[in-house]
Amino acid sequence: MSKGANVGLTSLGEDTGSVTVSLSWSSTAGDGDADVSVLLLGPDGKVRGDEDFYFYNHPSAADGTVHLLGKSPTDDGSEDRIGVDLAAMPAEVSRVVVAASQYGTATFGDLDGLRLTVSDRSGEPLLGFSIGDASIETAFVFGELYRREDAWKFRAVGQGYESGLAGLATDFGIDIVDDTDAETETETGAGAGDGADVAAAASSTAPAGPVAAAAATGEAPARPVEAAPVPVPPIEAAPAAPARKRTARTAKKKVTLPKAEKKSLAENDTWRPARLFPVPSFRSDKEREMRATSVLLAAMTEVPEFGRRLTAGFGAPAGRMQAFTEVSLPHGDTPKRPDGVIRVERAGKLWTALLETKTNGNPLKAEQVQNYVDIAARRAYEAVITLSNDVALEGRPLVDVKRDARRKHKVSLWHLSWAEVAHQAQMLIRHEGVSNEAHAWLLQELLHYLQHENSGCHGFQNMGPAWVPVRGAVDSETLCQGDPRAVEVVESWERLIRQVCLRLGGELGQKALPVQRARRGSDPGARRAALADALCEDGRLTAELRVDGSPGVLAITADLRTGKLRTSIEVASPAGGSPLICAKRLLRVLTHAPADLHVETLVDGGGGPRSTLERLRPEPADLLPKDGAAITGFRLSLFKGMGGARGNAESGFIRSVDDAVDRFHTTVVTHLVGLERPSVPRSRRAESPVPA
Repeated sequence: MSKGANVGLTSLGEDTGSVTVSLSWSSTAGDGDADVSVLLLGPDGKVRGDEDFYFYNHPSAADGTVHLLGKSPTDDGSEDRIGVDLAAMPAEVSRVVVAASQYGTATFGDLDGLRLTVSDRSGEPLLGFSIGDASIETAFVFGELYRREDAWKFRAVGQGYESGLAGLATDFGIDIVDDTDAETETETGAGAGDGADVAAAASSTAPAGPVAAAAATGEAPARPVEAAPVPVPPIEAAPAAPARKRTARTAKKKVTLPKAEKKSLAENDTWRPARLFPVPSFRSDKEREMRATSVLLAAMTEVPEFGRRLTAGFGAPAGRMQAFTEVSLPHGDTPKRPDGVIRVERAGKLWTALLETKTNGNPLKAEQVQNYVDIAARRAYEAVITLSNDVALEGRPLVDVKRDARRKHKVSLWHLSWAEVAHQAQMLIRHEGVSNEAHAWLLQELLHYLQHENSGCHGFQNMGPAWVPVRGAVDSETLCQGDPRAVEVVESWERLIRQVCLRLGGELGQKALPVQRARRGSDPGARRAALADALCEDGRLTAELRVDGSPGVLAITADLRTGKLRTSIEVASPAGGSPLICAKRLLRVLTHAPADLHVETLVDGGGGPRSTLERLRPEPADLLPKDGAAITGFRLSLFKGMGGARGNAESGFIRSVDDAVDRFHTTVVTHLVGLERPSVPRSRRAESPVPA
């Protein structure tokens, strides 16, 4: 579509009552990112209240009409997906505005391949809209869904703002409150005597109100008031903020479990606590799969937030959910038994998905999945979901299935990894919260089950049959470019890194994504082939992770020739003072970092001094360049021995990568948050819940 164009959704497909809107971008520098937001507007072009603004701290509507499905990596960047149930949208909502905002000093001109895609419930793309003229804007309205005579249409807007999310929000009826006022609100509200929980913590990184992200752009956070609507506001001028109101923001807290377990009453360590989901020694993989499926589906049914979190991305509506196991369905001469069936009812209509589960690293069977796709098509079911330890990659399907184009009913095929299931459970019980304590405890028991060594649900845990031969060939320098085994190892490495991001993000409660330094539209196979050739050349596997709240990109290098893992991060030089004062300031924040941490001074042209923290602590001046060159920053690195086995045993390679990332983030990266770094934007994530 071109900018300003519009189209009716019903003219593009038959199943458009529920759609998925995807916003995507890429960055050749690897450090670009943005946050999506959605506003529901009435006929007057403004929000009705706080509940009509959805962003990273307010990701879903209570009625299920809007659900931010989260950010996921792609082969050339990242993508944010939003589920919108148009059929259930309240009658007073006439427009659904889809926007995104940058933070700090970043602009949309720093990103490549800005694109919006709208897909139907099955995931089939209906339309696309690319923005090619972004420059200094810090917020963008990508497009909007709007009603015309009881039908929904889409308009490609592509309107930018220099004033960030705060300016955009103001134009749609959001009142602006600056950081200072937000802190004052919190302090006065805490003593208001109404018994309510104050929504924002008294810190500059946790502003009050739903537009908490705006604080990170240098603008003010926001909240709704009565303001004149602006259908497509001009970029040149943002309207002035209305008079600020100093009123306490209150929130209904959700339940999370404490990270520290209560003191045990057991007499000794041999006593094991009773568990809701015990994990005995299973006699067969089939028994393990049946139990894992039943445990998961029961938790999804009983904890609405968890069930919705896992099914929203598959096109399921928000409604009453039931799940079944070992259901017999007719198929030719022999009935088939999928591992599970998920049904969701909303407004008298049923959404149904068949579930095929694998545990313990067992691969999915294409024939089995094909049977379920055929059954779903004949019975007008909406989806088939595969669940296994494997992690899906773009451009690399786990199983190939054939679709009968003559069938009117389309069945979508989705994949879920056990690592993703554990990630979502951990996010809810440790960070985002659920509706009551019993649900939190139930998810805690599920997480304990998934992480138990006998469950077979650990996630990706095997580097594959090519791993040992490739390591041997790298060691003997006999691995040649074009070897398909090297490509297999690169794919396994990419799956491992994505799983590391899921685990780390779940523990921290922050977004963690692998960095892809590629332009949009690049071929995934060609990119992996190039990485495989680089592996043959230098014997190294490399990856980068971006974690919200971290001062830089975390880099991981596995050197197969030396058997060493290197985790590192580059940080800007602290502001103010002489080079020696900057060096001392860096060493001061690293007081509790490991003594074997390598610190390298970065200067223009390279070649800065380096040493271990143990040697630098008594002699900070050793970090200063001898020629007086200006210091641009520092690179901090930890080295660790690399596991030899391909699996997830104590000596395994996967375990060693997990341990290396954990140690580096815990002992180094977390301490850098206090380091002054004006060139790095401060965290944009508010810790407070959204007002009820």
